[in-house]
Amino acid sequence: MTTAASAAEHAIDPVVFERRWKILAVLCTSLMIVIIGNTALNVAIPRLALDLEASTTDLQWMVDAYSLVFAGMLFTAGSIGDRFGRKGTLQAGLGLFLVGTLIASFGSSASTVIGARAVMGLAAAFVMPSTLSILTNVFPAHERPKAIAVWAGISGGGAAIGPVASGFLLEHFWWGAVFLVNVPVIVAS
Repeated sequence: MTTAASAAEHAIDPVVFERRWKILAVLCTSLMIVIIGNTALNVAIPRLALDLEASTTDLQWMVDAYSLVFAGMLFTAGSIGDRFGRKGTLQAGLGLFLVGTLIASFGSSASTVIGARAVMGLAAAFVMPSTLSILTNVFPAHERPKAIAVWAGISGGGAAIGPVASGFLLEHFWWGAVFLVNVPVIVAS
């Protein structure tokens, strides 16, 4: 069966159907940014405490600002993506994540890092549901479980990569580098 015939059978644009695995790679990379962004900071906490003279409360907010905003905005961001376009929402989320990452990387105070982490959490709330909803629209029903398994596996991999990459970066650079690890990935996406 030709690609066009297979795409028509599943009501998917033939060009999208042909590129579905490449699209999945971009979606998984975008998801990995969200997961690494959430886990990368934990290794840098001692260095942040020293360099920014951050209190225990400041450090707790640095960690929690991302998760709280992410969790609070997840359903709203998903709904916005469904209403106004998933691709644009994903791209806007990645752009906003880049801004938050850059602010956090070069922040000179605990409050700046906390605010930047909140921005990153907001951006992540737009990225994550967009990746899954695009995935379900790109893959036909019979391939969807395999694509979702890859998507979920990458999510787990990102949780493992974040702290390891952060440790390496902290050993060779300053604490802001733990945020910059996402910049090349965002640009590539």
